[in-house]
Amino acid sequence: MHIVLDEMAMAAAGQGNVLASRLIHRAHAEAGWFLYAPSCALVEADRARPGTAEHLAALPGVTVLDLDLPAALAVARQESWAAAHSQYAAQPTPERPGGAIVATTAPHRWEGEPVRVLDLSS
Repeated sequence: MHIVLDEMAMAAAGQGNVLASRLIHRAHAEAGWFLYAPSCALVEADRARPGTAEHLAALPGVTVLDLDLPAALAVARQESWAAAHSQYAAQPTPERPGGAIVATTAPHRWEGEPVRVLDLSS
């Protein structure tokens, strides 16, 4: 299971969101669970809730994704760097042929986008 946290999910995790906390725990404790924090989304989450970036980056079950050249080119075409980097990170890759799911507390924001969404707002 490959899951990308968008900036809203990251901020929610910092505020004690139970579903986000469960994802973080599973990524750390269970084989086959992978949780990703795109760096652009991490910056936005930290702006919304200072300290979020350091906290998430320190967690052993969370992989911070750098803004490499292909990601930067994808981000450059979008209005929101955080959403664009999250969407880019969720796309299929050779390591993740099925892509990843975007975890968010604002599922409506992803309507019409080519990503699968996990609603953490419940």
